[in-house]
Amino acid sequence: MPLRSKILIVDDKRENLVALEVILKDLNVEFVRALSGNEALAHTLKHEFALGIIDVQMPDMDGFETVELIQNDPNISYFPVIFVSAIYNEEQYVVRGIETGAVDFISKPIIPQILQGKVRVFLDLYEQKKLLETSNRELKIAKEKAEKKDLLKSLFLATMSHEIRTPMNGIIGVSELLKQTPLTQDQLDLVNIMSISGNNLLVIINDILDISKIEAGQIKLENRSFDLYNVAKEIISMLGIKAKDQGNKLVLNIDKEVPQYVVGDSMRLKQILLNLTNNAVKFTENGKVEINISYIDDKSSKHKIGFKVVDNGIGIHKKEQSKLFKQFSQLNQTTQREYGGTGLGLAISKSLVELMNGEIGVDSKPKVGSTFWFNVMLGVSEKANSTKKKIETPIEGSNSSLDILLVEDNLINQKIAIGIIKQLGHKITVADNGEVAVDMCKTKDFDVVLMDIQMPVMDGFLATKNIREWEHENKKQAVRIIALTANALKEDKEKCFDVGMNDFLTKPFKITDIKSCLEG
Repeated sequence: MPLRSKILIVDDKRENLVALEVILKDLNVEFVRALSGNEALAHTLKHEFALGIIDVQMPDMDGFETVELIQNDPNISYFPVIFVSAIYNEEQYVVRGIETGAVDFISKPIIPQILQGKVRVFLDLYEQKKLLETSNRELKIAKEKAEKKDLLKSLFLATMSHEIRTPMNGIIGVSELLKQTPLTQDQLDLVNIMSISGNNLLVIINDILDISKIEAGQIKLENRSFDLYNVAKEIISMLGIKAKDQGNKLVLNIDKEVPQYVVGDSMRLKQILLNLTNNAVKFTENGKVEINISYIDDKSSKHKIGFKVVDNGIGIHKKEQSKLFKQFSQLNQTTQREYGGTGLGLAISKSLVELMNGEIGVDSKPKVGSTFWFNVMLGVSEKANSTKKKIETPIEGSNSSLDILLVEDNLINQKIAIGIIKQLGHKITVADNGEVAVDMCKTKDFDVVLMDIQMPVMDGFLATKNIREWEHENKKQAVRIIALTANALKEDKEKCFDVGMNDFLTKPFKITDIKSCLEG
């Protein structure tokens, strides 16, 4: 049962207090009496009042002085005050009362109906105020619960990311190494199946982790200068073999007005473009898939870039198109059985495009083909936009040998990294944990340190911090430290840079990934 509102009534005559209570007896409130200003002040420190009805003329401390003290005391919660008086009915006293902080002034003899009406108004306001405070408290509690839930979800995602990517690194890494050894054709076919299956599984894992991060509002875009042309060419390079296997021609068209260097999140842009192009290749056989990039002039301070992925594949019925960008949706059971997929890729792409202040959509006809399009806003890069970059040359061993320290506690990951680094022609030393790595860096000058994050004894963050502090104290040149980790969340990457790491490589990694990172 809710507590009744309290009204403070102050008068130096007891009979006047009784009269006030009689007038207001139908309001279902609790009265707190005070026979003086000092007694009134004492009550305000113990109770929360909805309203005060205070007489002006009292000995020792009049009503004006009492209200001034109440209003100026930070320990007393504000409540409205109505003055009553049999003497001070002149205008100057009414003004004085209002200036003191009162909300109304009633002259005696009191007309009951007028007092009852005024008090009801302030009681209603007080009840509304309490309801609002209760609502705000509930919202605050709900917000804190949601934030705690998001934090737990973030920690769970980080753990799951690490636990899943670590064995995936073993599967993909071993298949990469096996490809470089003498194999029969049958063995090579089996290794290729293992490699393709591992990479397909990794795509699914990344989709699940991404959709969870999007739902939790945990995806934050980077804002760095990058080569837009190179991003598009990488898509062609990555999907070229798959397109050829299905008898497709994969083409890239970039309008000359499109700036080569822009500012934004290259990884997420590549993710969107790769998803759309991969779908186009998957649903097209013996046809053509085009990536068209154009410049949209919208007179803004940023570049509005338009992307279209055009295919002449199976196409999509109009009634099915509304399902495309929804989570876990498939066009129909036949399509799902024949082509597979989680139904997450397009939903993730839509969320990423919207984070880039863009739009995404599709135009399609069955048995004719589809055009998936999107546009995003990208910043203006300070780099010149005149020079064209070439596609990277095939990966081979590096011309100069590096002395590399691998800091890794997992034996499988050690073997994979050792095999890849030796294949690239570099020297390698292994440390089982961060503490050992710190000691090694103090006694030997390494060219590069590949630093795992989660390790026993001392993790990669603390090890890197200790190495940087030792280098500073001893005026040593800073060794290049690259995070080599299964933690794939953006906050992990930021933390790596904060402690002094130079680069970030996510497990599972390939030979091309390590070579690119070492040469960066």
